[in-house]
Amino acid sequence: MPARVATAAFRGIETLAVDVQVHVGGGGWPGIYVVGLPDKAVGESRERVHAALSALGLAIPQKRIVVNLAPADLPKEGSHFDLAIALAILQALGALSMEDLAGRVAMGELALDGRITAVAGVLPAAIAAAAAGHRGLICPEACGPEARWADDLEVIAAPDLLSLLNHLRGVQVLPEPPRAGAGPEPRYPDLRDIKGQETAKRALEVTAAGGHNLLMVGPPGAGKSMMAARLPGLLPALTPAEALEASMIRSVAGELKGGRIDRARPFRSPHHSSSMPALIGGGTRAKPGEVSLAHRGVLFLDELAEFPRQVLDALRQPIETGEAVIARANHHVTYPARFQLVAAMNPCRCGHLADPSRSCGRAPRCAQDYQSRLSGPLLDRFDLTVQVPAVAAADLALPPPAEGSAEVAARVAGARALQADRYRALDRSGATLTNAEADGEVLAAVAEPDPAGLDLLRLAAERLKLSARGYHRVLRVARTLADLDGSDGVSRVHVAEALGYRAGT
Repeated sequence: MPARVATAAFRGIETLAVDVQVHVGGGGWPGIYVVGLPDKAVGESRERVHAALSALGLAIPQKRIVVNLAPADLPKEGSHFDLAIALAILQALGALSMEDLAGRVAMGELALDGRITAVAGVLPAAIAAAAAGHRGLICPEACGPEARWADDLEVIAAPDLLSLLNHLRGVQVLPEPPRAGAGPEPRYPDLRDIKGQETAKRALEVTAAGGHNLLMVGPPGAGKSMMAARLPGLLPALTPAEALEASMIRSVAGELKGGRIDRARPFRSPHHSSSMPALIGGGTRAKPGEVSLAHRGVLFLDELAEFPRQVLDALRQPIETGEAVIARANHHVTYPARFQLVAAMNPCRCGHLADPSRSCGRAPRCAQDYQSRLSGPLLDRFDLTVQVPAVAAADLALPPPAEGSAEVAARVAGARALQADRYRALDRSGATLTNAEADGEVLAAVAEPDPAGLDLLRLAAERLKLSARGYHRVLRVARTLADLDGSDGVSRVHVAEALGYRAGT
């Protein structure tokens, strides 16, 4: 009967059970042979495992050792299979009993001297192991605090293979790893630092209140990036469920440092030279991209028109569905990607299109060429577009504004609370959390304007040539404006302001 040890593979943040089976003996050349669709990192594990076992003083017999990773038709990626393979070989050689490893999931990378080094994905693996009824998880010592977030699960966090073997045999007792605390209290720059730009500040408040997408267009130095950096300070903290989901993505990406789960909203700001796999996700191991690392947070794209057009157009599907789907020849990987898109761009290449003192020598052709880098379908997915003019020297000399992030965040929190109560009553699935996510019957039930507002919206839809998507996005923004006013219904004034943001292009 072959030795068996449980481990895990990942498809996105979904954890799939893998059974490591080891058979020693039989005909053929001696050595360790790994089968079951291993990638290069898994295939090289035989060398790491052989060196780690030799470091323990264990002589591997000159026999054929076959390691099967079942199910055999599931692609296996990553170095975290090392530990499970080593433990299964030790069980097959009689150094460990089946009872020592029964009901335990093992994952970790082995160094050549027998140390167990950190791997990605321990948090989702621990949660899946607890949900499947496993009694414990064996992981690297550095990943122990991360694994402790799973309830009702024994966690054995070992620094090296020798300590782990002594613990399983009862010769040594490894201490239980501490559960990592929450991340430090986030510190955000204050909105009070921005002088002038009252229209843009209002748009930023609406964006935060309803979870909308925002595009800011203006000359260099107008404060677009400053305002984007202050948006997370206006948003409410993540709920425990949202924080856990965001942390699982970071764990799979190997970015969950110290196992701490952060309640702050993610804020990702990739450079405009980013490739499509970096932004959407992909690569050799189909890792999550910036859109998924910004899940339940903000994705800020500065210098929007400088991004490759193909990369920007790839954002259209994640914006609509809240998921990033990475296609492979034999499988698909899906990562959550429910983010707020905030972008900033200059009106033209030189950035001074509307400045008479710095007139553009190629206007209006310069602006047309520059803005044509953005496709119409992508621009249609911005709920609010606001012009951010240059700040005058007289504004810079004024004292700081009386209202800062704390005052605006309080109004945003009130509007979000209204939305949470409303959609909790209407949307039984629990999928709708903000006005930006409302759709179909739910949107029709909560955002129907009064007769005057409806007449204005119909007229504007004809004059502005709004698409069906643009029409519904106006309704969502109008609903958010009503929530900020504490109004039960959507009136003409809310529709008018929402149309003003829609016509900002």
